[in-house]
Amino acid sequence: QISDSSAIEQAIDDIIAANPQQLEQFRAGKDKVLGFFVGQVMKAFKGKANPQQVNELLRRKLTDN
Repeated sequence: QISDSSAIEQAIDDIIAANPQQLEQFRAGKDKVLGFFVGQVMKAFKGKANPQQVNELLRRKLTDN
């Protein structure tokens, strides 16, 4: 399982940048979009990323951006 924060954060940054529409939906209060982002990150790591860590990092990044 991949727990390398920097690698996961880089993937998250790329995915957020590639999906501005979903980012807007999340900011508009659609929490279900978080699942989309988690899925994209897990896909990028072929399911090997730590899902709990992905969730935490994603929440932080989506609310900070």
